Amino acid sequence: MSSEYIEQELSADVRHVHRALASLQEELEAIDYYNQRADRSEDAELKAILIHNRDEEIEHANMLFEYLRRRMPEFDLNMKKYLFSTKPVTKIESGGTAPAYDLGLAGLKPNNP
Repeated sequence: MSSEYIEQELSADVRHVHRALASLQEELEAIDYYNQRADRSEDAELKAILIHNRDEEIEHANMLFEYLRRRMPEFDLNMKKYLFSTKPVTKIESGGTAPAYDLGLAGLKPNNP
C-alpha cells in the first residue's frame, strides 16, 4: 500500500481510514522486523530490547485496528466473527452472508438488521 491516494477528491472519512491503513501496514512491518531481529540476536540484552520494541509496535497496530473497527462496519463484523474464537480459522465461516450496508463509512447501520 502506498501512502498516496489512487483517487482524487476523497471524503475526509476515506482519507482518515487510508491514513490508518497505511500506518497499520507500517506497524505490521515493524513488528516483523523486530521479531526477526530478536529471533536471531545472540545478545540477551539486545534481544530483550527488540522484543520490547516489537511489543510496542503490536500495541500501536491494535490501536489502529480498533480505530478501523469503529469506522468501518466490515471490520467490526469480521473481527467479531474471527477474533478470539477457538474454532480453526478456516472453519469459522458459516457460508451465510453478512448484512448489506449503505455505501460510506462512519456510523453505518445494516440495511437489513
